Amino acid sequence: MYDIPSPMLAKAVPAIPDPAKRPLLYEPKWDGFRGLIAWDGETLEIGSRGAKPLTRYFPELVERLGALLPGPCLLDGEIVVATGPAGAQRLDWEALSQRIHPAASRVAKLAAETPAMFIAFDLLVEGDDDLQQRPFRERRARLERLMEGMRDPLHLTRTTEDADLARRWLAEFEGAGLDGVVAKPLDDPYAPGKRALLKIKHARTADVVALGYRVHKSGSGVGSLLVGLYDDAGVLHQVGGVAAWTDAMRRRLVDELAPLVERDDAGAAVTGESERSRFSGAKDMTFVRLRPERVLEVRYDQLEGDRFRHTVQFERWRPDRDARSCSYAQLETVAGYDLADVIE
Repeated sequence: MYDIPSPMLAKAVPAIPDPAKRPLLYEPKWDGFRGLIAWDGETLEIGSRGAKPLTRYFPELVERLGALLPGPCLLDGEIVVATGPAGAQRLDWEALSQRIHPAASRVAKLAAETPAMFIAFDLLVEGDDDLQQRPFRERRARLERLMEGMRDPLHLTRTTEDADLARRWLAEFEGAGLDGVVAKPLDDPYAPGKRALLKIKHARTADVVALGYRVHKSGSGVGSLLVGLYDDAGVLHQVGGVAAWTDAMRRRLVDELAPLVERDDAGAAVTGESERSRFSGAKDMTFVRLRPERVLEVRYDQLEGDRFRHTVQFERWRPDRDARSCSYAQLETVAGYDLADVIE
């Protein structure tokens, strides 16, 4: 079996980079689990971006990919799940994340109901030929030959060297649930664990209401600030959290937010527990409740259902905004786009 390296990573840049400075290949940025498929002709393993193997969570890929691949190889790509009717399918992060479950019976049931796909975008080893020191343009050409005639659930990501087309993808493919665009230097070798690629993601702002805060793991200051939005019926929903404060800001926030802390008849701070996910584990989800009066502007990339997909970034306080005006209606609506038109 091949040794599975740490995947090559990407650093964020604000816009599609200019290919005139160095040759680049642009790809859609898939919103799934990063996976490295190692197939030695007998056994298939799925490595992850972290230390946790993904093999047991995707039995349908283990079963199918070994039969599809023409020979031993090590592929880099993304595991995704698509849902929706024909002609309006999109990536479904919630369905994908449900696969990380301790019960094999649950995993098997979900594998049958919402089977995963593997989107290949790099070839690290083919047979006995280690390609990691070869330029990406050569690895991509070898990958295209390897993938000729492939069928579901194994797909080859589309690419372009046209920056204008990449900008169009950035705008259009979000409607199919994709996460942005990645630019890859064509002349570079594979760099395990290094942020040598460039990613361009969607960035937007929204005005949200501060609902509460969790105490920092050090026991001092604000660790994360929980935020919410009102729906059309006037109900306030928790939609995400803001973190990554400096030490000084964490301590200062406790004092700033103290007048908003909800208190019981005895004067003690009222606490609650935020929703748990399968990734929460034993993490303490308790938070100090705040009266929903203070508004802040945050940067976010996309929604997943009625919540922000990732942790949002603090932009500024908005003392000029009334908390009740912070509703879902302000959020940008993304036009639908069929995933079948993205996958080649």
